[in-house]
Formats: sequence, C-alpha cells, structure tokens
Amino acid sequence: MQGELLALLLLHPEREYSITELAAEVGVTPTAVLREVDRLAGGGILVDRRVGRSRLVKARTDTPLYPPLSELMAVSFGPVPVLIDVLAGLEGVERAYIYGSWAARYNGEPGPPPADVDVLVVGAPDADALFDLAEEASRRLRREVNVHRVSVEAWEAAPTDDPFLTSVRERPLVQLNLEPEAL
Repeated sequence: MQGELLALLLLHPEREYSITELAAEVGVTPTAVLREVDRLAGGGILVDRRVGRSRLVKARTDTPLYPPLSELMAVSFGPVPVLIDVLAGLEGVERAYIYGSWAARYNGEPGPPPADVDVLVVGAPDADALFDLAEEASRRLRREVNVHRVSVEAWEAAPTDDPFLTSVRERPLVQLNLEPEAL
C-alpha cells in the first residue's frame, strides 16, 4: 500500500488528491491512507492543504528527496515494470520498447513525468489483444498508453524511409525485457 500510494503521488506530482480519492485508488480505507499521509507529510515528502472539510495532498517537488524517490517509484511501479507484466507472454511480440518522453526520463533527461507512455511493439501480436493490454496498462499507470506495432522486417530495415521509425531510432529507447527468466 505504501509503495502504491507513493507511486501515485510522486509519479503524478501535478495533481492533488483527497484522502478519499487516494483510498479508492489504492484500495484501502481512508483511515489507512490518512495515517500514511500524516507520516509522509511529516517527513517532508508530501504537502497538504485543507479545502473546506477535505484534505488535499500532493507530492512535494521542491525538496532534495523528490528526484530520487520519484525515480525509485518509476523503476518499481512505473511504466517499465507494468508494461513488462502486461506484455510478457503475449504471443507474437518479438521485442518491445518505451520511446518518447518516458524513455528520455529513464535515460536521465530532466523533466516532469510525461502525460502518456509511448510503446513500440516489434512483431505480429493480435491487434485486439494488444489494445486490451494497452488499456490495462493505462488503467494501472493512470495515464494513457499508446502502442505502435511494427513488423520485425520494418524494425530491422536499415536504412528506412519510414519517418516514424527514423524519429524513434534517433531518440532514447528503453527495451522491455520480456524473457521469462527475467520476470
């Protein structure tokens, strides 16, 4: 519960949540969330304010704790582990990568957590199954997951006249290790 709560708040620092919203998102009682929020606010990780009878909470991004904690949450609860979990075992996937802003963040480029996650799937998985898995990943990450599928031949073609593939290759990529022994 602590990890999921921290991941929700630290990976969505632009958003304030009420105690009730946090409890619903994490799947525990408001009392359990309140205890944890009190500890985290006392430790300088969260900031809160009252609006009427509601208590709104968000990540404190102005402290030295924020960058390493948000990085830890991204590695533990962010796009890479969630996408590996949902894509592992999907027949027809040869390789998969995160590209775009999330790949840039994972490669050390500074900036806020991106609004969506861009995923490149290399292979020929069933389009409907891939769509369903992207929806599941979107729900778990609480942000849109955009999946682009390309054939192995198109991905391995060099040079390519496909402007999309050219732009993806020029920017950071994070390969998702979908091998069973890695899971």
